[in-house]
Order: sequence, then C-alpha cells, then structure tokens
Amino acid sequence: MRIDTISPAEGARTSAKRLGRGIGSGLGKTSGKGHKGQWARSGGGVRPGFEGGQMPLARRIPKRGFNNHFRKEYVVVNVGDLADVPAGTVVDYAFVVSNGLAKEVKNNCGLKVLGNGEIGVAITVKAAKYSATAKAAIEQAGGTAEVIG
Repeated sequence: MRIDTISPAEGARTSAKRLGRGIGSGLGKTSGKGHKGQWARSGGGVRPGFEGGQMPLARRIPKRGFNNHFRKEYVVVNVGDLADVPAGTVVDYAFVVSNGLAKEVKNNCGLKVLGNGEIGVAITVKAAKYSATAKAAIEQAGGTAEVIG
C-alpha cells in the first residue's frame, strides 16, 4: 500500500449540490428556494429566536432567579451508603468516586457527608464538610471524622 493509493471508504464522500444547473438536476431555476419571499433572497432567513416581529418568548417571560458564580459544590454521600464499607477503611473523595458511591461533580470543593442512614463499622472518613448527625453517627460507630481542606 502506498500513500498515493489511499482513498476514502465507498460512500464517505458525496459530491456537492450543484444549484441552478438546469431542469434535469432537480435544482435548476430557483435552486431549491421556491418562489420569492424572505427565504429566497440573498442573505435571507431570520436569526434564531426571531418570531416575525412579535415580542419573542424570551422577552415576554419575566427574569427570575440568580446563579451564584462563587457557589461551592460538594460531592454528597450519606452515612448509610458507607455501611457496607469494611471496618478500618479510609473513606475520602477518591474512594467515594472510584467505588461509585456518588457521582463526580465538576469544579467540586470536596466531599460532604450527610447523616441519612445508619453505620455500624468503625471507619475513618476524610471530608471537607459533615452534617452534625453524620459526624455523630460516625463517631458513635467508633470511627473518626476528619475535616480536610
């Protein structure tokens, strides 16, 4: 095989539409644009969201809400999800994501542990935040709840 003999797969390349090249092509005369009107003109058509001059939907509906760009998002896991973890395990953000206990969050600030559920094994949990009930449940089971950065 030589580089000059390589060609694309059959059907991968299609020839360009040749507009205005006679009646037999099926795209002669008006070149597939119909008769007159906005869409037949040079540069014709309207911008996305244009509704013919009536007030667009985006401007009819009132603005509402606020998105805080400085919001901190945490990967959230409940104490009940950690009940099946073997005793003595160190649970941190990487452990939670790799074991599928929580979904990965883009631009996250670490792990947050909430107190829903029960835990019966002594484990070490390293997280950025804890709810009061989560911290109490981990320590009641004989584990430790370390706050990291």
